[in-house]
Amino acid sequence: MNIEPASRHELSELGEFGLIDLLTKDITLANKSSLVGVGDDAAVIDNKGKLTLVSTDLLVEGVHFDLTYTPLKHLGYKAAVANISDIVAMNGVARQLLVGLSVSSRFPVEALEELYGGIRQACKVYHVDLVGGDTTSSVKGLFLSITVIGEVEPADVTYRNTARENDLICVSGDLGAAYMGLLLLEREKAAFQGDPNMQPDLEGYDYILERQLKPEPRTDIVRLLKEAHVKPTAMIDISDGLGSEILHICKGSKLGCRIYEEKIPIDPTTISMAEVFGIGPWTAALNGGEDYELLFTIGQTDFEKVRSIPGISIIGHMTDLAQGAHLVASDGALVEITAQGWNALRK
Repeated sequence: MNIEPASRHELSELGEFGLIDLLTKDITLANKSSLVGVGDDAAVIDNKGKLTLVSTDLLVEGVHFDLTYTPLKHLGYKAAVANISDIVAMNGVARQLLVGLSVSSRFPVEALEELYGGIRQACKVYHVDLVGGDTTSSVKGLFLSITVIGEVEPADVTYRNTARENDLICVSGDLGAAYMGLLLLEREKAAFQGDPNMQPDLEGYDYILERQLKPEPRTDIVRLLKEAHVKPTAMIDISDGLGSEILHICKGSKLGCRIYEEKIPIDPTTISMAEVFGIGPWTAALNGGEDYELLFTIGQTDFEKVRSIPGISIIGHMTDLAQGAHLVASDGALVEITAQGWNALRK
């Protein structure tokens, strides 16, 4: 639960331009392609000989995040990381970032410094330049838009619609942990609302909480694949759940798939928490979302190369379209995969 800072300065004391100056002071540019950043009418970027990648997300308080249990610094970090992950999923490298912010007067200056602190920390970790954005007021709540610009060599760019029949399906890391972290936070929020004097019961759950509040894009997997001379035939990041993402690949590539339940990597903490909530661990992995792992396909000739890379699991294969998209349960039964992950427009 967020704690008000000891000192509070109203946004009206600074005004829009004073706020921009405060939040973007001391920014230095790290990428040669960043010619001009904050301070002009537009950023200037030079991407000679490379493809430019652009990804943007709009996050709305009460829809995409809950400030009851989300520290503002973590929110800023996660918002940046989510877009960096989209660039990674194209087999590219993020270079520049822009921030759009609409905020009500209920937030003091110090709160926005925390938010930007998280964004700038993500930029520092992943060598991304914060080059601009916009701020405005809102009648209620916080709205945050992040745009990330990246680059990729034309020969390296990887799409989600280029998988081939019989390709192997791979995933990085483990799945379902972020969703379990969210359910845990929601449980403790409900308990707090029932009794404001209670202390949240979060001990022993650091892993799933970090996966929810402070995810990381898998830039390391892209690097390891390149070092192994493996180019995925298709790739996507897992923001909306394994089920939704594999269906994107299937639809775009006009193929079916088989994913094996016993092959899906799931952390023991995720399994134990799923049991607490009465959820099958593979259900959490398929439908949870916000893991920001990479889901990709490779040719069978790359099997040995990929099998030797730590942190990658081979979980299935692509089939012809007529066979549909199915999970093969541990008892051999076929379960149709449906898109039950996050949908911002679902009522």
